[in-house]
Amino acid sequence: MHLAEQALAQSYRLMHRAETGSTNDEALSIAAAGDAGRLWFVADEQTKGRGRNGRQWSSPRGNLYASLLLIDPAPLHKAPELGFVAGIAVFQALREVLGDDPRLRIKWPNDVLHAGAKLAGILLESTQLKGGGLACVIGIGVNCCSHPVTALYPATDLAEIGTLLHHRDDVFLRLSDAFVQWLQVWDEGRNFAAIRSKWLDHAAGVGTPITVSTAQGPCTGVFETIDATGRIILNVDGQTLTLAAGDVFLNASAAAAVTSIRAAPVEAVSHEDRQ
Repeated sequence: MHLAEQALAQSYRLMHRAETGSTNDEALSIAAAGDAGRLWFVADEQTKGRGRNGRQWSSPRGNLYASLLLIDPAPLHKAPELGFVAGIAVFQALREVLGDDPRLRIKWPNDVLHAGAKLAGILLESTQLKGGGLACVIGIGVNCCSHPVTALYPATDLAEIGTLLHHRDDVFLRLSDAFVQWLQVWDEGRNFAAIRSKWLDHAAGVGTPITVSTAQGPCTGVFETIDATGRIILNVDGQTLTLAAGDVFLNASAAAAVTSIRAAPVEAVSHEDRQ
């Protein structure tokens, strides 16, 4: 496993483990110990992989489990935008292994889908350091050779799709390169407009009805756009509704999602999820 040349030139580093509890937890621990950041932590297998709201994240060998640690990447109020930067970087890396496949899309806020099935996900976490700095960790999971069959959403993997470049090392090399590019475009939060525009170019479901599961219950409307801070904007019976967090269900899955949501208590959700 290797970093791309552009990443090495920008002083990014790589730490690899055969097994860990959670790559995000390891990266946060490394930050607390005083690491300067620009560090990729990659594991062959996670024993305590997690997604949003404590959901278990299946982490068998063969898939990519990577977390990027950044220290003070932007002012605190701009840090959540990293989820969208990551979404574009993951999309670009996967596009390079899959080719110009129109079935590859980004789902709000930062999952990557292929033909409507989840191929990759992102978990963004941050913490204030004792010295006053901000540690941001971007956790990325890519289904390279296997995928869960009982996840919240339909899922797929690169091997199932049929690309020859389905090894996790192929993906990581391209991912480490794409992150350098899009972090530079983002410019520490000064150019989120370019990130937003690129994200919308490849977004799933724009202009179609979607259902968003929120802490207050499911909301169904036409996905119009995202605003200047990344919140999703729905047209609900002619009224504009802006949501900062939620689980998005696209078109065909929306009816089933609403039934499932109403049959069980609705839990609060956040922007990030790898499973």
